[in-house]
Amino acid sequence: MMHPDACAPQLAPLILLITLLGATWPPSTAADTRPLAPTPAELETAESVVGNPLFAEWTTPFATPPFAQIEPEHFEPAFAHAMALHRQEIAAIADNPEPPTFANTIAALERAGRDLDRVERVFSVFTSSATSDAYRAIQRDMSPKLATHTSAIMLDEALFARVDDLYGRHQALDLDPEQQRVLERTHTRFVRAGAELTGADRERLATISEELATLQTEFRQNVQKDAESFALVLETDADRAGLPDAALSAAAQAAAERGLDGQHIVTLARSSFESFMTFSTRRDLRETLFRAWTDRGGQGNEYDNEELIRRILLLRLEYARLLGYETWAAYRTADTMAGTPDAAKDLLDEVWEGAVAKAAAEQAEIRQIMADEGVTHDLRPWDWWHYAEKARARFHAVDEDRVKAYLELDGILAAKFAVAERLFGVRFTEREDVPVYHPDVRVWEMTGPDGAHRGLFYGDYFARPGKRSGAWMGALRVQHRLDGAVTPLVLNNCNYNKPAPGEPALLTMREAEVVFHEFGHGLHGLLSQVTYPSIAGPFVDRDFVEFPAQIMEHWMRHPAVISEFARHHETGEPMPPELLERMQAAANAKSGFDNVEFIASAFVDLAYHRLTDPEAIAGLDVDAFEDGVLTQAGCPAAITMRHRSPHFRHSFASDFYAGGYYTYLWAGVLDNDGFAAFEEAGDPFDPELARTLYESVFSAGNRQPAMDAYVQFRGREPGTGALLRNRGLTGSGED
Repeated sequence: MMHPDACAPQLAPLILLITLLGATWPPSTAADTRPLAPTPAELETAESVVGNPLFAEWTTPFATPPFAQIEPEHFEPAFAHAMALHRQEIAAIADNPEPPTFANTIAALERAGRDLDRVERVFSVFTSSATSDAYRAIQRDMSPKLATHTSAIMLDEALFARVDDLYGRHQALDLDPEQQRVLERTHTRFVRAGAELTGADRERLATISEELATLQTEFRQNVQKDAESFALVLETDADRAGLPDAALSAAAQAAAERGLDGQHIVTLARSSFESFMTFSTRRDLRETLFRAWTDRGGQGNEYDNEELIRRILLLRLEYARLLGYETWAAYRTADTMAGTPDAAKDLLDEVWEGAVAKAAAEQAEIRQIMADEGVTHDLRPWDWWHYAEKARARFHAVDEDRVKAYLELDGILAAKFAVAERLFGVRFTEREDVPVYHPDVRVWEMTGPDGAHRGLFYGDYFARPGKRSGAWMGALRVQHRLDGAVTPLVLNNCNYNKPAPGEPALLTMREAEVVFHEFGHGLHGLLSQVTYPSIAGPFVDRDFVEFPAQIMEHWMRHPAVISEFARHHETGEPMPPELLERMQAAANAKSGFDNVEFIASAFVDLAYHRLTDPEAIAGLDVDAFEDGVLTQAGCPAAITMRHRSPHFRHSFASDFYAGGYYTYLWAGVLDNDGFAAFEEAGDPFDPELARTLYESVFSAGNRQPAMDAYVQFRGREPGTGALLRNRGLTGSGED
């Protein structure tokens, strides 16, 4: 099953047009580990960073950030100085009197901005995983400044003239295939950022980018602050009725972290929310929690996002029109595997039919249980998780609490490292000497088949105040070989319930799959073997980036992995074969619900970004728009969007998934079709398939177009048959 709460790494200054800080997507130029020496022309800003740890030589293991030395006040002067250095580097490229060459223009651009990248990457860790009012204030201030800084580079006429000159005669240049690809992608990025615009249009595009950066940052911060302001206090035994011990322990730990020792609270972290919605027998409290969950960012309070949605949509439409596209969705999909919004919508429609039919069958099982229990009220959204779990127990003899007893976090971590070793020959060894930004964070060193150091992997798995919800990958440094071997520093973040001290962290099967999903993104960064940082790791088509993550989920649910690594947290015994068989049989027990709530959100996201009338957008009623899209699609009344618009970060907190939430389903076609190759081989670790997966995808970065990479691995283009089959849906998909 796809995990559209999981997302990829972070933007960096030059490679893509920045519209926010801490955005979820891809790493760019690696942070240099050398000490930074300002030139005389930079002394004004250089004086402000004397003694600043962000501009010191990092003597930590593997030149990792010395997090304990870094304070919020270090960032604003560091950003100012790093941007000054970056401007000088760009000016040196643009004003070079020598004719443009790959070395003095494209390779020089690949090197430019390393100081800024280093500062931004560390800052993004704090703003996403350990934020505070101080960091939020800096983020609000810096987002538009960084957008302006990047726009000035991408719209620099002299700079683009050099890139354009090289692109125009690229076939005559003596470039290797990787250099050809870097040149093509660099030119495309400049064009899509408006480099071919002139006069007032060029200036307006830069202004829009700055405004979007501000609005999207505000949207993201509103969602987090609104979520953090809510806590459902379970005051009595009746309030806690139905909750298993693990959920009670997590609720007690969440209360303790907020200074409420001896109490129990449920937060709006997804693990906390879904556990309560599944097991609580208090329907009134389930409704309270559900409404708080769905109304984040849309409660008419100081954190309300509805006006921001309208303003963001208007600016995106104007941006797309300036670049010659009818809609933002057309602009968004033009540089992807899908190519057009129609192609994206066609895929959503194809899977929707089977998802709705499957959800209807699930609803029939739920209604039978409700009738048997004498329940007379209608099935509402806050009932679905609760009765779906009862249906799974009755019709499939699977108890989620019993399954969780075998899915302890440390066992899942061991499983994913073992899978990576068997597929790709890499090994992970935990390190205690690498600085971290929070005590919950753990670090592992990855070594290659030859035993040589290949990178570091940071794992941050528990929810806490100051950490945004969801799951994502980040990177403090990306791999490249431009100036010698630079090894990556990759982070995974999740938001699971933290157990009380001395108790195990038990996961649901879905949560265990997310651990593998994010690790797939992590491996995409860690295994990268390219020369140029702009095409490293996950710097691929936006609807291909989820493929390496989603294919990794298949190993988590494979019987060979479960039977070895799913061990009871008390006895150490492996999961009994009968429970494993029942769990496999029940894998799609809720896939109708899961696919409907996801596709409903994708429908709405795409519909927003296909709007063409500015007046209609300016007067948009968000609730009515959602209802209209879902009614037209025939969405079941008891299932809502996975993400309602006011907290839909994929759509409105950054540009990366805006108009592109469909990409999880697009990648779902790829990952199901791709893993089918291992199933056809009869070995989930088939050496030849693992080799081609490594060479074509995990190590290849963006050396070639995404479809070419997939075909190189699979031997043909993908079909939807495996996805529909694996999700228990019906349709006319083809293998």
